[in-house]
Amino acid sequence: MVKLCNKNLSCDVNLKVRLKRHVPIIDWLPSYTVNKLFHDLLAGLTVALTEVPQSLAYAAIAGLDLHYGLYSGYMGIFVYLLFGSCKDINVGPTGLLSLMIQPSVQTMGADGAVLMTLISGIIIFTMGILHLGFVVEFFSYPVIAGFTSAAAIQTGSAQLRSLLGISGQGSEFLDSWITVIENIRKVRIGDTILGICTVVFLLVVKYVCSSGSSKSDPQKTKTQNVMSLFFWLFSLTRYALAVIFGAVLAFTLSQYDRMPFVLTGNVERGLPGFSVPNFGTTYNNETFSFIQMISNYDSSIVFIPMISILEHISIAKAFAQGKTIDGTQEMLALGMCNIASSFVRSMPITGSFTRTAVNNQSGVKTTFAGFFTGCLVLMSLGFITSFFYYIPKATLAAVVISAMVNLVEFKAVPILWRSKKTDVIPFLVTLLTSLLWNLEYGIIVGIVVNIFFILYKSARPSIKIETKLVGDINVYLVEPTTNLQFPSAEFLKESVLAQCDASISFIIIDGKNMESIDATVAKNLKALIDNLKIRKQTIIFWNFREKVVKVCINLDKSMDGYFFQGSLSNVIEEFQGANPNQKRGNDLDQA
Repeated sequence: MVKLCNKNLSCDVNLKVRLKRHVPIIDWLPSYTVNKLFHDLLAGLTVALTEVPQSLAYAAIAGLDLHYGLYSGYMGIFVYLLFGSCKDINVGPTGLLSLMIQPSVQTMGADGAVLMTLISGIIIFTMGILHLGFVVEFFSYPVIAGFTSAAAIQTGSAQLRSLLGISGQGSEFLDSWITVIENIRKVRIGDTILGICTVVFLLVVKYVCSSGSSKSDPQKTKTQNVMSLFFWLFSLTRYALAVIFGAVLAFTLSQYDRMPFVLTGNVERGLPGFSVPNFGTTYNNETFSFIQMISNYDSSIVFIPMISILEHISIAKAFAQGKTIDGTQEMLALGMCNIASSFVRSMPITGSFTRTAVNNQSGVKTTFAGFFTGCLVLMSLGFITSFFYYIPKATLAAVVISAMVNLVEFKAVPILWRSKKTDVIPFLVTLLTSLLWNLEYGIIVGIVVNIFFILYKSARPSIKIETKLVGDINVYLVEPTTNLQFPSAEFLKESVLAQCDASISFIIIDGKNMESIDATVAKNLKALIDNLKIRKQTIIFWNFREKVVKVCINLDKSMDGYFFQGSLSNVIEEFQGANPNQKRGNDLDQA
């Protein structure tokens, strides 16, 4: 009876632990205070002032009507409130995912984006259940930096038409610039001036106000602290201020029958209905079945979930502040965010670096801040969509371009050049392939190039070969500086045969850095023994680990007498006084 009670108690404890891990709100809600509520309210409202204009702009990037950006900006936040483990993260549309979903929207319309959101969520959630987060580790820093920079450059380039008031098609890097050059005479002065001034305003405010802090400094005067707080708030709300200014200016000019800007136009009012995503659609008089939609997604059906995970986990780690991030839980939460959002006509979502940074700087305490952000987005859909009509497209283009400037990895090349020059190659390959060919193919090529470098290094390890005087005997000392596996087996043999000429009869292979080997390496070590016998040179395997010795002996028992431990002078003396093929056997007999 006691054992049964203890067992039930243990089950209850384990259940509570698992619930707290997978539903983090259960852990922090009992200790929630009014002070935390105030901080979350401030952070939530501040983030919303960035979320609303960015969501509109990202919908434009994806080729969707602007209200889809707002649809994407609230449901994921509410779900992450319950299941997210990182208090700072804001989940919603991002420029990178908007750009990646654009080809599907052009082919299949809004239904193509919504179904991808559901599929992406299911894939991410499944990967979380199966603990497959390690897959993103194949995306090295050079590849990530090249891909992110290319996506930012391509996204910004695609907005040049709207910035200059030019009409045209094409979202690819080259197409965008070709369209601008071909239509350079059709540039609208009003849009151009407004767009360029808005970009300058947003960038100047960011960099001028970056030193401002919301936290008081005892070494500053009261006036200085107030000014710091003002600049901080001014920087955080710069996107909202830019959009408000552009819309108010356009509305004012419209009252005088003047309109020098291309306007956003009507934005659908009201909340979306809760419905299952369409598993088939008709767009531009063409009908697509579910299978055809899956086929049209091409490689994006794999890369959109992968990039979502990569963005989200990277942001979570960046704002962890020393805490351990549960990658599995974050994947489960992100998967559920996308699945739930697909039922309110959302495009794919993930963590946003810009809005997460705003959240962090605003002093957020828990994920409950998302509740206030989501509510403000819903209020925007319900009450101020008529205001969106007057937002100039040049203003939204300026918001996107200024946000993309911050994503370009300008420091990547100097960092890679200082640390490891060969890493510049996968960076540039990924960057150029993504820009000139395709984003998804760009990251594939980048990963392949990176793996090629890894395999090449594995096949051509560093091997130190030097002559050394041991007592009164000259020897070649051969030291592989890394572990050897099958790609490098032949290279070791060829290096020894090429560089260790017959002028010195003793060749010592120092195996202290070889933790393990496979049968291919062992086979090549045996071939090396045979080749050196023909050249009348003697080989000794020195300092090899026992498990490495076992692999060689299991392959060929005649190799047993070539392995020695101890000081090099003693090893050579011992070897000269024994028959290598019988040495270890005699020792065993004596034992």
